[in-house]
Amino acid sequence: MKAVKLNASTRNESGKGAARRLRETGFVPAIFYGYDTESTMIQVDSSELIKILGKGKSGSVFVKLGIKPDTGKKVEKLSIIKDLQIDTLKKRLIHADFYEIGMDRKLTIDLSIILQGQPVGVEEGGGELQQLKRDVKISGLPSALPEAIEIDISHLGIGDSIKIKDLTFQDDIEVIDAEDIVIANVAVTRVSTLTEEIEEEEIGETEEEATTDQPESEKEAE
Repeated sequence: MKAVKLNASTRNESGKGAARRLRETGFVPAIFYGYDTESTMIQVDSSELIKILGKGKSGSVFVKLGIKPDTGKKVEKLSIIKDLQIDTLKKRLIHADFYEIGMDRKLTIDLSIILQGQPVGVEEGGGELQQLKRDVKISGLPSALPEAIEIDISHLGIGDSIKIKDLTFQDDIEVIDAEDIVIANVAVTRVSTLTEEIEEEEIGETEEEATTDQPESEKEAE
């Protein structure tokens, strides 16, 4: 999985007032920590972080943080966004947690699922594609984790489905989700069901009318 670069700098002030002033200048207060790493208060550019979030799920994007301390040289740390706080009313970022990644330690992420193709059950049968799950939880070393998984669904007919157990990964990737979970299926549309019901009613009415229109002599013969 590729890593996206993001500049950061250390900060000394904490508290709601300091965080509010920081956000007013276009930055987001954040913290960097890890398995064997001391927590460090940092700040990152809000617009740059938003761009990174647009590349995928926050927990499945590797971020190469370039942390500039008050004194000394900038240091680079590989991380993921572990937690993100958002003000939904004002539509702005409140706080972010960056967790350091160890290349020798397994990492669990939610991997995005991308469906490819148009199912035959939709094109020819009038079915409806339903995607019930948009990510799969996997675990593995950072160097082995893919950016996403693509699934060909063009062969799916009405009533067919793709499940977790149908996904294929390399041997060093462990799938955490249960294998019987349905990712996507092709279902009969309500329109198709209604059409069939209407056609059946019309056929029934036609047969009834044909019987009613028979001459009395023919009915008696029957």
